[in-house]
Amino acid sequence: MQTHLSAEFSDTADGKEAAAILRKCVHCGFCNATCPTYQLLGDELDGPRGRIYLIKQVLEGAEVTRRTQLHLDRCLTCLNCQTTCPSGVEYGHLVDIGRKLVEARVARAPADRAVRWWLKEGLTSRLFAPAMLLGRALRPILPRVLRDKVPVRAVDRPPTQAAQTRALRTHSRKVMMLQGCVQPSMMPNIDRAAARVLDLAGIQTVYAAGTGCCGALRTHLSDHRGGLDDMRRNIDAWMPLLAAGDVEAIISSASACALAIKEYGHALAGDAAYAGKAARISALARDLSELLPQIVPALKARLRGGAVKRAVFHAPCTLQHGQRLRGGVEAHLRALGLEVAAGEEAHLCCGSAGTYSILQPQLARQLRDRKLSNLGKLEPELILSANIGCIQHLQSGTTTKVMHWIEWLDEAVA
Repeated sequence: MQTHLSAEFSDTADGKEAAAILRKCVHCGFCNATCPTYQLLGDELDGPRGRIYLIKQVLEGAEVTRRTQLHLDRCLTCLNCQTTCPSGVEYGHLVDIGRKLVEARVARAPADRAVRWWLKEGLTSRLFAPAMLLGRALRPILPRVLRDKVPVRAVDRPPTQAAQTRALRTHSRKVMMLQGCVQPSMMPNIDRAAARVLDLAGIQTVYAAGTGCCGALRTHLSDHRGGLDDMRRNIDAWMPLLAAGDVEAIISSASACALAIKEYGHALAGDAAYAGKAARISALARDLSELLPQIVPALKARLRGGAVKRAVFHAPCTLQHGQRLRGGVEAHLRALGLEVAAGEEAHLCCGSAGTYSILQPQLARQLRDRKLSNLGKLEPELILSANIGCIQHLQSGTTTKVMHWIEWLDEAVA
């Protein structure tokens, strides 16, 4: 795609990166065929090709309006289009740049600004844990959009009796686990289950004090400076443990956070003080599912009788499109005897997409219900996923139990 940057952007890092990405686009439209919002709305500007044109116009000096901002806001950043693109257009990086440029030029309404501030400051705050406790107590009277985001207590079920009596041990192999911002308060059992399962596989989970949000939340709310600060804080917390030399990887049980950490090297490439450290962090970053080849052989003999169920697996977009880790979870769970399928339209987003389901609730619910309809055709006893946002979003629309695959594995071992 031929692009003529305006003088305002021609010598900037964002402008040069965006121009390089735009030049790869050949207008083919394959991306629209796999875009969830284009399928729902049928508007060219609510598909990747249309959004690419809007960002191109911004970079060429065209007027930027609230309409431009709205179409970029409606993007889930699911990266399905990026997986589909035959030309290798890095749409995810381009839309981040486009949102940042538009955010600086279009003032949002006060109510919109207030909600976005609350999301990026509230969800990453130490006050989120007591707020979640209050939310559970008040859940029946909360507005629907908030009630859908507050898990009932059953979702945070305690470990099985066998797991409760299992003491974690010290191992020579160690991985560092990012707990993140909302997961410890919303669904603490996920990381506890991960630590127990890794322990059985001879891998010790360690944590660095002072870490927090991976940076994705603020970045996707167009607070790029705040997102970079979150990344730097995590890097500063991790480096001393890495310097000790006994940590082999940095793990996240939330696929969205794992993807974000893998992007640290790109995000901080222009920061002389952090570029090298960020690149090292990205090289060590792993999604929890990437340890399954080591976990499965260690656990095969420990599976409890009667633990096998018929399940469906919803692969989060951050797992299958962002990290390009397709089919691994399903294959390894099948190796453990779980009857697991994927369902129709497995490539489409469930509508969670971080804070998207709060900011765009109508579109998010349509996508959730479409996803659940496809999964329900398989009549599963259980829905498994790999990201806290997807798990809670899907659970809000079904009575079928939705849980992280590591929780099922934790319950399945003796």
